[in-house]
Amino acid sequence: MTTVDDLKIIGIAVRTTNKNNQSAQDIGKLWEQFYSQGLPEKIPNKLSNDIYAVYTDYKSDYKDEYTTIIGLQVSSLDNIPSELIGRHFAPETFNVFTAQGPMPKAVMEAWFDIWQRDSELQRKYTYDFECYGDTSQNGDNPEVKIYVATKRHE
Repeated sequence: MTTVDDLKIIGIAVRTTNKNNQSAQDIGKLWEQFYSQGLPEKIPNKLSNDIYAVYTDYKSDYKDEYTTIIGLQVSSLDNIPSELIGRHFAPETFNVFTAQGPMPKAVMEAWFDIWQRDSELQRKYTYDFECYGDTSQNGDNPEVKIYVATKRHE
């Protein structure tokens, strides 16, 4: 278990669902927009160049609608460019998973495994996220961390 104290993200968002493979299309387009419009360079107050994919505003669980935000972690939500959004996420406790191998296939397989273990993990559905840091571009063996909000196990 890992606790994240504070998470502020500036980026772009889409409302989607996993039904009928809709999320793969919507999130794929969101990634394309993020890079094609050079958005990482337009984000102010960034703490690093790590890219976050945040899943939040769940209607119920992973089988229903939710919002995906792709962006960067920032120190402040001041001066958000007009074409972007900013969100602040409260402290939360997470189980951390590692997706390793060819991307995005490895991340999708990791999520399928997480969904299979949904009730066992006692997910909270507040927000979850993937962090694409330096190791996500690691040539033959890329790695992405996936943070899944869970109820604290004492």
